[in-house]
Amino acid sequence: MQNHVSYRVALGGIVSAFCLMSMFLTGVFPLLYLVLPMISGVLLIIIVTEVGISWAWVTYIAISLLSLFVTYDKEAALIFILFFGSYPIFRNYLTNLKAKPLCILIKLLLFNISMIIYFYLTVYLLGAQELLEEFQQYGKHAGKIILLILNPFFLMYDTSLDGLTDVYTKILKPRMMGKI
Repeated sequence: MQNHVSYRVALGGIVSAFCLMSMFLTGVFPLLYLVLPMISGVLLIIIVTEVGISWAWVTYIAISLLSLFVTYDKEAALIFILFFGSYPIFRNYLTNLKAKPLCILIKLLLFNISMIIYFYLTVYLLGAQELLEEFQQYGKHAGKIILLILNPFFLMYDTSLDGLTDVYTKILKPRMMGKI
């Protein structure tokens, strides 16, 4: 059943709908503008697990494009596109690396580059000039300090993705398959 194209399209559509609903809710609950894109990204684990990485990329691209139109909070859409949507898929490529320190280094590098791009796109594309002024107020090293503070949070997020993948594959998936 998992090899049929119709199954992939249906599952991709269902996950996309949940992701877009989550992204839409960033306009309703503005305080959750980081949490809801994170949840949307976590839902892509289902696509990766069930139908594969290549289909997950297609689903991610569809969600990314649609979220630009559906999401009121463009910062939330941007953080999903730059990091939370692609990272749960990208990290599957890194699981094959045997050298754990290299794997962690690549993950941190990816995270930091994504956050730097996110910052500059937010300032210059979305017009949040006050964000740049706030950083300048705290000195020229404020951005580096914030990135250093965010890195442990990213590592916790990465570890939680492992746990959430296990919860899906070992608990949720067997229960859902038993109902079908």
